[in-house]
Amino acid sequence: MSIVSTNVPYHSNILRQNLSLLLRTYPFVNVQTIGNSVLGKPIYVIKLGRGPRKVFYSGSIHANEWITTPVLMKFIEDYCISYVRRSNLYGYSVQNLFNSTSIYIMPMVNPDGVDFTFIGIN
Repeated sequence: MSIVSTNVPYHSNILRQNLSLLLRTYPFVNVQTIGNSVLGKPIYVIKLGRGPRKVFYSGSIHANEWITTPVLMKFIEDYCISYVRRSNLYGYSVQNLFNSTSIYIMPMVNPDGVDFTFIGIN
């Protein structure tokens, strides 16, 4: 069962729902709220892994860049699936990656702009 859909207009409500399902399905995922947007929407960061090497990815900095959010979210889901199955992802052992690298992902930096693009101001 896939949690993240990549063929729908992706806004902050879908992000929140997907994060909730991912966290329930994969409790090793670390989801934090690092602050709120101007309109009060949470800005999330997801941490995968526990290694000393650190990598950071961000998406949807500008409203019309919303497509980067489902791409990052799909990566998170694929990473989690590979970790649970003890399989490779893009040729890399996710088990080794989990232990050697901490991946930080901020999938939607600008939830206000993305939501305005799809559902107007609310």
